[in-house]
Amino acid sequence: MIQKLLKRVDLIFNEECLTRQVLKEILERPKEVILQEILNSGLRGRGGAGFPTAMKWKLTAEQESDEKYVICNADEGEPGTFKDREILLKVACKVFDGMAICARVVGAKQGYLYLRGEYRFMLPKLEQDLETFHENMDAIGMDFRIDIKMGSGAYICGEESALFESMEGKRGEPRNKPPYPAIAGFKSKPTVINNVETFVTALMVCIIGSEEYKTLGTSDSRGSKVFSISGDTPKGGIHELELGMTVEQFVEEFGDGDTKSVQVGGAAGFCVPRKRFKDTIIGFEGVPTGGSMMLFNSSRSMYNVLRNYLDFFSEESCGQCTPCRIGCQQLLKGIKAVKTGEKPAEYLEQLLKLTETMKMTSKCGLGQSVANSFSSIVGNFKEEMIY
Repeated sequence: MIQKLLKRVDLIFNEECLTRQVLKEILERPKEVILQEILNSGLRGRGGAGFPTAMKWKLTAEQESDEKYVICNADEGEPGTFKDREILLKVACKVFDGMAICARVVGAKQGYLYLRGEYRFMLPKLEQDLETFHENMDAIGMDFRIDIKMGSGAYICGEESALFESMEGKRGEPRNKPPYPAIAGFKSKPTVINNVETFVTALMVCIIGSEEYKTLGTSDSRGSKVFSISGDTPKGGIHELELGMTVEQFVEEFGDGDTKSVQVGGAAGFCVPRKRFKDTIIGFEGVPTGGSMMLFNSSRSMYNVLRNYLDFFSEESCGQCTPCRIGCQQLLKGIKAVKTGEKPAEYLEQLLKLTETMKMTSKCGLGQSVANSFSSIVGNFKEEMIY
């Protein structure tokens, strides 16, 4: 595969809002035409898992129900991720317009923005933006409304089914799957749930067309991505880049000259060491990411990094399933025991086996993803785990 050079893109933030007439023109297109455009673009969810957006919309559209929902997941709780906050602050109008397009496709009349509890300060501006949006809906003649639901600070509610539980006034815990949201989501009704960036990107595909959108990225990772860049970097912040670049190209642009590892995808993602920079693609054919990119230089202890991640996971586990509840605690205790000499270095191999068990048996993505950071950090920086 031909590697993409690092290319800055200005797709998401390139303009403030659509005019009412442009939005009206999009919404008047046959829903099959809109859906085909999204399908042709190759757009995949921008939350990290990468489920094809058109497929999710199509499955929901096919359900026979007079009550459907469109939900925007703005519960941005992954450590190192702050891109959705910036999108909502600057172009929330595009998020709402993208939700309206989705509602047109699936036949929904009600939408919700599930907002991270720590983002409550954004409410006044978002409510103003919603007033304008609803005025546009009335003028266009589309029966679609969006309300805001506040989260309460639980990381687990970023998981879609736990989010539904929270919205319904219950404890935020993941549900058994199947059924999937397209069949039985919020209030057990057919539901499309995408994150902030996905709805904006779907809107931009409808504006520029799928053919132009496909000129960005690779055959496996179409388009661009908004990255939250932090850590040992002189260029931290929000940057929209074309997918398909190597970690080496990324580090050349954003590193401080002494980058020894990059954590791609937050605490639930993968740690890429310096020796793998050149052959690791940032995208679905390499290491996928919801947006978080944390750079660490030689002054950082990767043991401390891993300990912080495990402390976070232990705290945020909902406790519903044993593999995650107990596993996170034992991993944290285990690396501390090896570091202090209470356990031999070989004990790390047992901990790695535990992460594989968690990956196969945990109920949701929290417990399943702990293995990503644990195995990649321990596997590449074992010497830093040992006393």
